[in-house]
Amino acid sequence: MVPDSPTPAAGAPDGELRGTGRTRLGVELTRCVGRRREVAEARRLLGSGRLVTLAGPGGVGKTRLAALVAQEAAPDHRDGVLLVELAELRDGASQADLVAQLLGLRAQSGRSATGRVLDHLRERAVLLVLDNCEHLVDDCATFVHRVLTACPRVAVLATSRQSLGVPGEQVLRVPPLSVPGPGDTPPLELLARYDGVRLFVDRATAVHPGFRITEGNRADVARLCGRLDGLPLAIELAAARIQGLSPRQISERLGNSLALLTNGSRTAPERQQTLRTTVDWSHGLCSEVERLVWARLSVFAGSFDLAAAEHVCAGSGVDAAAVCGVVDALVDKSVLQRVEVDDGDARYRMLQALREYGHERLERSGALGGVLRGHRDWFDRLTHLADARWAGPEQSRWARRLRWEQANLRAALGWSVAEPGQAGVALRMAARVDEHWTLLGLDAEAQRWLDRALAAAPADHPDRPFALATAALHALWCCDLEAASASLTEAERLAAAIGDDLLTAQITSVRVLEVMLRRDPRAADLAEECVPVLRAHGDLRRELRTLALHGIIAAYNGDLGTGREKLRRVIALGEAGGGSHYRDMALFGLALIEVKFGDVGAAAAAARTALASSTLDSPFGDAFHLETLAWAACKRDQHERAATLFGAAATAWELLASPIAHLVARPHREFTEITRQALGDRRFDSAHSRGRALPPERARRHALDDTPAPGPERNPLSKREREVAGLVARGLSNRDIAARLLISPRTAETHVQHILVKLDFTKRSQIAVWVTLRQDETAETTGGDAPPAA
Repeated sequence: MVPDSPTPAAGAPDGELRGTGRTRLGVELTRCVGRRREVAEARRLLGSGRLVTLAGPGGVGKTRLAALVAQEAAPDHRDGVLLVELAELRDGASQADLVAQLLGLRAQSGRSATGRVLDHLRERAVLLVLDNCEHLVDDCATFVHRVLTACPRVAVLATSRQSLGVPGEQVLRVPPLSVPGPGDTPPLELLARYDGVRLFVDRATAVHPGFRITEGNRADVARLCGRLDGLPLAIELAAARIQGLSPRQISERLGNSLALLTNGSRTAPERQQTLRTTVDWSHGLCSEVERLVWARLSVFAGSFDLAAAEHVCAGSGVDAAAVCGVVDALVDKSVLQRVEVDDGDARYRMLQALREYGHERLERSGALGGVLRGHRDWFDRLTHLADARWAGPEQSRWARRLRWEQANLRAALGWSVAEPGQAGVALRMAARVDEHWTLLGLDAEAQRWLDRALAAAPADHPDRPFALATAALHALWCCDLEAASASLTEAERLAAAIGDDLLTAQITSVRVLEVMLRRDPRAADLAEECVPVLRAHGDLRRELRTLALHGIIAAYNGDLGTGREKLRRVIALGEAGGGSHYRDMALFGLALIEVKFGDVGAAAAAARTALASSTLDSPFGDAFHLETLAWAACKRDQHERAATLFGAAATAWELLASPIAHLVARPHREFTEITRQALGDRRFDSAHSRGRALPPERARRHALDDTPAPGPERNPLSKREREVAGLVARGLSNRDIAARLLISPRTAETHVQHILVKLDFTKRSQIAVWVTLRQDETAETTGGDAPPAA
């Protein structure tokens, strides 16, 4: 970029190569990790417009991303790139003076700094990078609007915690880095897929060169990066602690990350030397009502919707009608992040560091207890509505809703159990919608919540017998028949004293499953006894569940016709509006009795129907339906297919975090043994492993088709791209690849970019893992060594 004078003004940046139209941005002293997609998207936006704002919370890496984008975009701007760092500027009116100084423009009598900047840039093709605009957002917006209006070849790349609000602005929300989800512990070789983990390792080895991720610490590293929400600043500050603490010790001390994550780089801006100062900076940008809402929203765990926010935040200085606008403002200021969900409704979440900060403020104000009670009351009401509407056409919507609210349900239950006098609310909340917990494979957790609430609630609480029966149901799904029987006996004793026939029938409906699993002949009589009572009281949920069990019992007692009739009645009622869960349960029952006593083709058709049309997306249904399809394949002598389906079902059972259900344990052993004997150990184990490796959606697709067991997926890469991928897997840089293949480094880079796009990857390490996995699969299917990657 060429200034008006060949002599730079005092204070002009050394990043300018005067007179060349080229730019040298500041040299980064640490390696950049990830952000390939964001860089590509920012460049695309710059190509279609002239103002792009990188918006996100403090510490998410907006400045580093802007530098990467500017480096790559520099060739597109003939007259160079100018970086303007605004963080230390306190007076927005001085912004134009700073830009003029950086351009080397001399003061002129009667000409404002803005006028001189506009005159200088009017005919130039420049990328203007304005870093940290949020505290001067109004002045920045005015300045940027004037520049874009007067200088048609200038583009602006801004970083800010909130958007500028200038016409034509394109906002790119900068997300945290990818990290493993709660409870996820990926295999060692796959941890490198997560940019947050890669950043932690990079920064940790900088301060402790001997640090490595091992089998012994991989779970701790995954947990640590996940708890930091992938926030780069938080990860870097945590990694700096690796000199004196192990990943586990750091993770255990993250109860207050604001206190732990201090002592960052001395060369970093003061606002980024600790996590607290970064959050303080964001807090200072908010109005008083925005600060109040921030603090109150900190009681939410996971995400929340606007209705919940309005209920929890309204009152004591916050008008309910204003909450929507305040939430929008907090999204704009990057305090909240909008979460896209599949039903079109907006949800919001707050990063852990911001949540802790708000929680501190709320506690200090003395309002924490009241806000937590409001939060609990909202989710008490939500579970009541879900319970009332579960057996009906809205079942799938409520299943999704409760899945999104799982973290909040835990928080509300935890507060109710711990707060004196509130355990009764926890009893009814945990006992409602038992199917929600089962569909997510969380029966053991539901049982623990019920046990805690039962221990804390008064002995004569009216909800105790129903809660005991629900705890027994979860125990049955966890294969703990003794605990279930004990809970049911106590529930029956209490219900007898109350004399409520509906309550007695509800408890009996659970007893039906318990005695059925014990092969007790009383099961059919108990079902006959309670179904009419449930029907008379309009308890469709338990009527359908018990009717489906009665159908299975009848078939096992030798009456296949009655079994089919009862199960088909449940299917019809479910399809007529009773809910997908009960229809799917009955289809499983029909598949079970057909494969055991009837038509194997009908069994496979029933299981396929359930898999193809279920709207609940649950490992619970997947496990049962994949299991019965494996049995059907075995009976048809399709043993390779059966072994693959057994493997896919095994993954679904593991996702349920419980042993294989009692209901299918015996036929599972029988059919598995037949399949293993037919194939031999080696072929069975190979097919079983392929099935276990299938992601849930691909497992469903395979189960719905009669094609042979899946082998390695077709290679989507060209021959040259396969060569490049093989060299990437060996650790070669683009320059090394170019030298090896006698191509230019730019061509090598293009090949790598094409590979990343075709494989839907974001980093080179994923290419290496992909190459390795394909070599392993090829060796397995050919019975020999894999061919070279190229």
